[in-house]
Amino acid sequence: MNAKNHLTFHLVNSPKKHILTLFSLCVCLLISSISLNAQTKKINRPKSTVGITSVDSFVGESFNFYDKVYKYDAYAAAGTPLEDEDLDILEDALNNITNLSESAPDIISDLEGLSVLKQTKATLQINRAKKALKYSLKTAKALLLGKNKEEEEEEENTSTSDTKIANESSEEPTSTTKKLNTSDTIEVYSKFDFVPGDKLLFFDDFSQDFIGDFPSKWNTNASGEVVKISNVEGNWFEFKPGYNIFFIPDVKDLPEDYTIEFDLLTQGLGKQTSSTARLFVTLSDNDKFNNGAEHYVTASIPFGQYGAFAFRVNNYFDRNSGAINTTIAADIRTEVLNQPHISISVTKNRYRLWVNEVKYVDIPRFIEKLDVLKYLKFNINNFKDGEERLFIRDIKVAEGGLDLRRELANKGKVSTNGILFNSGSLEILPQSYGIIRQISQVLQQDSTLNLKIVGHTDADGKEDANISLSKNRADAVKQALISVYKIAENRLQTDGKGEENPVADNNTANGKAQNRRVEFIKI
Repeated sequence: MNAKNHLTFHLVNSPKKHILTLFSLCVCLLISSISLNAQTKKINRPKSTVGITSVDSFVGESFNFYDKVYKYDAYAAAGTPLEDEDLDILEDALNNITNLSESAPDIISDLEGLSVLKQTKATLQINRAKKALKYSLKTAKALLLGKNKEEEEEEENTSTSDTKIANESSEEPTSTTKKLNTSDTIEVYSKFDFVPGDKLLFFDDFSQDFIGDFPSKWNTNASGEVVKISNVEGNWFEFKPGYNIFFIPDVKDLPEDYTIEFDLLTQGLGKQTSSTARLFVTLSDNDKFNNGAEHYVTASIPFGQYGAFAFRVNNYFDRNSGAINTTIAADIRTEVLNQPHISISVTKNRYRLWVNEVKYVDIPRFIEKLDVLKYLKFNINNFKDGEERLFIRDIKVAEGGLDLRRELANKGKVSTNGILFNSGSLEILPQSYGIIRQISQVLQQDSTLNLKIVGHTDADGKEDANISLSKNRADAVKQALISVYKIAENRLQTDGKGEENPVADNNTANGKAQNRRVEFIKI
């Protein structure tokens, strides 16, 4: 039986002559508990509204969070254990309380020009709401900290391998990629079904930005900078921690079908990293510094190390919380320490999210309304400034809609820039295998079909070297089709064109990304 229902059960089912005795005992215990662990007087919600939308909304939301936290504080005071779903509610409330507190100064400015009487009433209600938020923030943190200590002790007494992972991350920040061995992960690759969009809408590897600058193709209400990291290739954009801070790439008018990809890099994560340390990826109806005005969806990726913390997804449409507010169990502690690749696919109402080659989210009707979510936003929560760091690189947004299998079968030729390699290398990146899988399906369906695989590069480097590189990359794709998908070698030919046939401007990062491509041609 749930501990919260235990007292009620006994009162209802006890003989009448015992009810008074039980009631007296419970009152004594409750008073004793509250005097030690909880406030003795509840802050009362205002009985009337002010008539100012921003004020009434702020006060109402503040006391909604306060009521939740006050209830859980009473459970803790009575010694009632909190359950996992209670902790999830508290963590969500903590995030929302913090963001709501930050909005108080803006609400005060809305009182200018109003009558003295209305200003006075509004100010009193705002101050009461701020007091409720202050209590809620302090209490929620205390409750979660207590639970975190319990979980930390449990973690130390269980798997030593998990402890080793956490200790390694806290003692020596990770700055190199964990290399994947294709032979060890061949089964994973063969089932990986992410296929990137075919029409590039946005790409940024920060190669055009100066180190120390905020990236030119992004916006924020705070700060951030492009950095270089030892032993890691390329430029990276560092997200700065804080409350209610958003990082918004110049992505506009997202279509109904598209994909989002990016690489992440972490430093300084360890056993002290908060369970609420998260990256939020939000699809929004505006480009302002908030989740959205009337419509948005968000998914958050966990970075805590002392336990396995869930993905969280929720949607919000027509100014109301949507049908989905879910936690999805996962353990990605190792992945977030080793430069993970994040892939997101939106196909009309359907939303999917992968970390490396593993799909964690697949919700068929997450996007409740089409053609309203036009912008992409990022924000991070509860990373310790200067200690726990999060970087992003190679963000790519591409419109979907092209079925490579149908295109190849009908037209006899298909080109894709979704097959990616390490820079200057023949190593196919794992996120490319969804495309190679589709090509293999066409070959498996039509046993008479043979293909020529043609590689192309951008114009960086020497022309002869690029021709050689493009040919070798085509050979690598051929070998993947043979080894992973069991396609007969005699059905495949290869060629390399280097930089010879560009399809976009080689002077821009976006153009270069389009020129680095692989063609499949019927022969």
